Amino acid sequence: MEKHFFLFRHGQTTYNINGFIQGQTNDSVLTETGIVQAFHIGNVLRQYPLDILISSPLKRALQTSEQVLKHFPNLPFKTDNRLTEVNVGEIEGLHYTVVQEKFQEKYQQWRSSHPDFQDMRFVGGESKTDVRTRLFEALNDYAEKTNYTHIAVSGHGILLSQMLLALGHDIPHIENGTVLHLIWDNRQWTLKEKMNSK
Repeated sequence: MEKHFFLFRHGQTTYNINGFIQGQTNDSVLTETGIVQAFHIGNVLRQYPLDILISSPLKRALQTSEQVLKHFPNLPFKTDNRLTEVNVGEIEGLHYTVVQEKFQEKYQQWRSSHPDFQDMRFVGGESKTDVRTRLFEALNDYAEKTNYTHIAVSGHGILLSQMLLALGHDIPHIENGTVLHLIWDNRQWTLKEKMNSK
C-alpha cells in the first residue's frame, strides 16, 4: 500500500538572514517573509487529503506548522524529537564568518556529500549518519505502524538534504518553504516531486 509523505523545510528565519548557524538552537524564529512562505506551504498541501502533521519541536518548525494548519483547522498535530535539525555541536549559534575562520576545512568537509565525511562531527554534535538514522526510524515508524496514508512533516534543511542524499539525490541546499513529496511502498522510498511553496 502506497503512503505519501510531504516533508517541508520551515520558512525563512532570523538566523537565515543574519548568517548564523542554527542547528538545534531554539531562539531562531520566522521572519515576515518566512511566515508568508509557511502559509504558502499550506496552499501547496491543500490538494492532498492529509491525515496528520508531524513537526520538529524547534520554534521555527512549529511556527511553520502553525501557518500550515490554518489551511487544515481540524488536522491532527504532534511533535517528534527525531525530526529535529542536526546538532552541530560547537558551531551552533556561531556566525558563518567565524565558522569559516575557525573551522574552515572541517566545515567544508561537513558540507560535502562525499561518503568519506558522513561520520564526521563537530565536538558535541551529531554525524550525518546519525541524522539519517533517526529520521528514517521516524518515517518508517509512521509508514509501517500507523494507518495514515498522507503525512505532512515540518522539518529542516540539513535533515531533508541528508534524507535525499540517502535516497540517491545530491541536493545539498533545500530552500526555505520547499516541499518534498515522497512515496513509501513496500518498504521502499521514492522522491516523486520537489515543490516550491512560492
